[in-house]
Amino acid sequence: MLKELLYTGMGGALLLKERVEEELKKLEEKGKLNADESKSFLENLKTRGENEETRLKEELKTAIKEVIEELGLATKKDIEALKS
Repeated sequence: MLKELLYTGMGGALLLKERVEEELKKLEEKGKLNADESKSFLENLKTRGENEETRLKEELKTAIKEVIEELGLATKKDIEALKS
């Protein structure tokens, strides 16, 4: 299920990227934006997306750890301690 959710999100992001690129190209053709501005906008968008991805991954890790703790599941550390 998580894998499907991830693929859906990636597909949506790719579709959004393509649409943004199309709109930027239209603005370039109309002379309302030059190529450097378009490139800068896309790079900025990419950086913001990467930062958001990092933030979301950290939030997901924290949420998963909380669920594991609430359920009382043994962690890898717990199992290693029992083996010793």
